[in-house]
Amino acid sequence: MFGPDAQETHAFAGGSRGTEQTPNIAARLGNPYDEWSPLWRGVARVSGGLPSVSDAQSPPWQALRGLGQFPPPEPGVIGPASRRIAHQGPRFDVQVDANGYAWWYIDAFSEDGQYGLTIIAFVGSVFSPYYKFSGRGDPENHCAINVAFTGPRSGAWAMTERPRQRVDRSATHFAVGPSALHWDGAALTIDIDEVSAPLPARVRGRVRVFPMMIGNTAFALDPAGLHRWHPISPRARVEVDMDSPNVRWNGDGYFDSNFGNEPLEAGFEDWHWSRAHLSRDVAVLYEGTRRNGDPFNLALRMDQQGNWEDVAPPPMAQLAHTGWMIDRKTRADAGHRPKVLRTWVDAPFYARSALATTMYGESVRAVHESLSLNRFRSPLVQMMLPYRMPRAFW
Repeated sequence: MFGPDAQETHAFAGGSRGTEQTPNIAARLGNPYDEWSPLWRGVARVSGGLPSVSDAQSPPWQALRGLGQFPPPEPGVIGPASRRIAHQGPRFDVQVDANGYAWWYIDAFSEDGQYGLTIIAFVGSVFSPYYKFSGRGDPENHCAINVAFTGPRSGAWAMTERPRQRVDRSATHFAVGPSALHWDGAALTIDIDEVSAPLPARVRGRVRVFPMMIGNTAFALDPAGLHRWHPISPRARVEVDMDSPNVRWNGDGYFDSNFGNEPLEAGFEDWHWSRAHLSRDVAVLYEGTRRNGDPFNLALRMDQQGNWEDVAPPPMAQLAHTGWMIDRKTRADAGHRPKVLRTWVDAPFYARSALATTMYGESVRAVHESLSLNRFRSPLVQMMLPYRMPRAFW
């Protein structure tokens, strides 16, 4: 029923793309087909499938912007060499209202596959017990930069939450305490100066992210547009120069952002996400269960010009449970069984892993995440979180 032979006519700004061989993504998402786009109401395009930027007061734009603080991208295809890249940057100054959140996410593999990293900068830290217990009235007072390194003699984890007086945000700069992210229009520089937990150790150094493609599309993950995802640079080059742990490497990376107007666990029960660099394109798989029980299922490929195409997802493939018994599953080509190369993060309610898999006819390495928000809501898990996520009160 969702195979590649399903035919639909897609209406796009500036004309019709015509009748194409394309998966029935509206049916996969469990939402009715809508006049704006086959992705709208489940996964909505900010450019392409929705009205043009000149029609920014139309209902779909308003829903995606929330309170007007989620600006639509500049129209047109933005190439990595363009001077207009700065307009497609991370926008660290986005307004985050009460109960809301924003985060900017980077991951990378080393060229030899031995090392990996994830860095996540949070406003209204979605997994913070302090933000939750405070009533989530002041997201700016609950910011953190999470740093996780993995590899031989280089494992490190840090995630210290800090109050608003230690936060400095602008469109191109985001500082939380002594660590900061800075976007100069061509690269993202991340200066890290943190202390790991629960065992204290210095985590200090610099990571630079050089986009190789810029995404010109953002997506809503729910019909009301309360949770939004923007892949900023799905393919990037990453340079790691750390003093502690003492490690230096280069590799391929990925950079995206998420925004929301309600707690993450209010919108979802769980999700499974993965990304993989194909020989020319980037593939992203995103699926799970919304809090109302409706499933969502998204498979996308991005070309070198930054254009996304919705494609049929490969068949489901089960992965081994984590040490915390988190269910992990992904998708892989028929007849191929993905393998967990390394579990980067094994937490009580989520796991991030490196996979060897095959999708769309190519053998690839993928970064994979499984998140259980039902587990996150558990009082026992909430009691455990401060040991890994301390809060500085200065």
